[in-house]
Amino acid sequence: MVSNLLEADVGGVLDAAFAGADGELLVVDPSAETIVSLVEAGIDRTNLPTLSVLAAESVLKDVMDDFLVASRAADLVEAGSLELRVLPAGVDNALFVSESRVVALVGAGDRVAALSTTDAAFVSEVLETHRDAFDGAETYELRTPPISRVRETMAAEIGDSVRDDFDAVLGSLENADRNDGLDEVTVSLLVAARNDVLLYDISKWGEDVGIASKATFSRTKTRLEDIGVIDTEKVPIDVGRPRLRLKLGDERLAGADPATFADTVADLIP
Repeated sequence: MVSNLLEADVGGVLDAAFAGADGELLVVDPSAETIVSLVEAGIDRTNLPTLSVLAAESVLKDVMDDFLVASRAADLVEAGSLELRVLPAGVDNALFVSESRVVALVGAGDRVAALSTTDAAFVSEVLETHRDAFDGAETYELRTPPISRVRETMAAEIGDSVRDDFDAVLGSLENADRNDGLDEVTVSLLVAARNDVLLYDISKWGEDVGIASKATFSRTKTRLEDIGVIDTEKVPIDVGRPRLRLKLGDERLAGADPATFADTVADLIP
């Protein structure tokens, strides 16, 4: 049986064709936008099959440069709901393949068109071909930590208020569909400064959880300090050099609501 699907997005195709139908969904040669949609679907839905994604390495690298996407993908990988492997060569169409259905995905303006078949012999042949390719492909190793681990350790080691501000700033970036250069290290330092956290504490946490090295945190702190976004004050300790407490360097940031904090910072960063 062959049928056409026309949905508003990839999530709609997943709901219409695959949700709850099979134990695994093999996704072959997806676009960057499709991978993002798959990660969002994996986080938001509970009735999807396990996602086995075979994608071009350049596409995976581009998508996983986004901390929000990569950290959520890492959550799915850790939970066993997602596996990422590197596609050695492209195929004619992006494919969704399960034990019961094959869907060829085609972008159509702002919508997604798909040609679907449930012909048992054809589905079995396509699944076998691409399952063999997937099994022989190199695993794509995510370097970004799972967002759940980031949130849990930040609350435990730095404080609930810092974690809440971190969530609010990331949420505002996601909702605005842009990041204005506010990467995960910058956001971590800014919310730490908003809560008067020591540079040592936030940078040690960031290195331990896998966000970035202490050196990267230090360089980013210097850049933000040079442009007046954050400030520091020395805090004496019993032994060794004084540590630095992070402070907000502009009064406009001190009065900004966490949800609009990123917009205010973007206005201040050249």
